[in-house]
Amino acid sequence: MRGERERYRPVGDPLSLARAFRSEFGLDELYVADLDAIGGRGGNRSIIGALAREARVMVDAGISAPEGARTLLELGVHRVVVGTETLPGPEALDRLLAAAPELVLSVDLRDGRTLSPDRRLAGLSALAAMERLQRPRLREAIMLDLARVGSGAGPDLSPIAEIHAAYPGLQLLAGGGVRDAEDLHALERAGASGALVATALHRRVIGPEELR
Repeated sequence: MRGERERYRPVGDPLSLARAFRSEFGLDELYVADLDAIGGRGGNRSIIGALAREARVMVDAGISAPEGARTLLELGVHRVVVGTETLPGPEALDRLLAAAPELVLSVDLRDGRTLSPDRRLAGLSALAAMERLQRPRLREAIMLDLARVGSGAGPDLSPIAEIHAAYPGLQLLAGGGVRDAEDLHALERAGASGALVATALHRRVIGPEELR
């Protein structure tokens, strides 16, 4: 898929999937990307609310203003994700952090370069983007390379290692390209606290034993 969203295909009812992940893998925290909201085509509030009643969810719904963060929190979302893909700039991040202190920043990348409507951020490396966006109140960040999503290419360890070295107190999640348990171990060695995994779970390459 490599982040080519027009090629994405439905994989099932979101609520049923959430219950299956909890039952089969013992996962109680889910990452949800509302691609309709991110793409400016409305949103899926009722589904997000239902998912929030099933598990702890962290949601990227393309928000760029505090009222959007508050709406998600009112739906029961555990943590609000703000992606650089829709973030107008560092000043907007400050406003969002004031509204949602537990906010998670997602540095959205394509082939290692930051996606952003802000010309100050667009095209930067992950580390350079973090240098502009790191804030004392920011405790967790996702490094998500869309070109690797569903690709089977393996995760890019370099941004994780570089950012972990520069900001050792920042919890890092890696997204895009995780193939198997070995990749999870490699990410941990690079400094990641966790990873976003989807395709490897659907294909059953990673199962309950590997996760334990």
